[in-house]
Amino acid sequence: MTTEYLLHKELEHVLRALTPANALVLRVMLRTGLRVGDVLSMRTEALKARMWVTESKTGKRRQIGIGKQLEAILRAQAGPVYVFTHRLDENKHRTRQAVWWDIKRAAKAFRLPQNVGTHSVRKTYAVDLLEQYGDIERVRRALNHESMATTMIYALADKLLKKGR
Repeated sequence: MTTEYLLHKELEHVLRALTPANALVLRVMLRTGLRVGDVLSMRTEALKARMWVTESKTGKRRQIGIGKQLEAILRAQAGPVYVFTHRLDENKHRTRQAVWWDIKRAAKAFRLPQNVGTHSVRKTYAVDLLEQYGDIERVRRALNHESMATTMIYALADKLLKKGR
C-alpha cells in the first residue's frame, strides 16, 4: 500500500505528535525532498548549510540546502558520527523503521484516514515545490526522478486527494 500526501494542517498535527528527533528528521525531509534513509545517514562531519549528498536509492549526487538555522539545530542534537543517532548506540544512525513507527503512531492519534508514512513527506515536498514554482520539470529534477510519470504521481497528489475529501 502506498503512502499518501498530507495537507499541511495534517502534517503539522503529525509533526507535533512525534518525538523531537523524529520531527526534526521530517523537517529536513520537507526542506530537502530527501528520502528518510538519506536524512538518517547524514554524517555530523559533513553537515553544512549547503552540502552534497549521494542518494542511496539512485546513487545520484545532488546538492541540498538546509540553511544556517536548521544546520545549527541539527548540530545541537547531532551525535559524534551521525546527525540522528540510534537510541542505543551513538555510533549508529537512527533506523528508518523507528521514524516510520513514530509517524504511524502520530497519524493514528489524530485518526488520519490516509496511509501515512515517511514517504508522505516527500510527496508533500513535491506538491509544495510545484505550487511554488509551477514547473513540473524542476520538481522532477529536485526529486531525482528518471521518469516524469513518477513525478506526476507525487506532484499532483494533492489535486487527486482534494477531489476525494
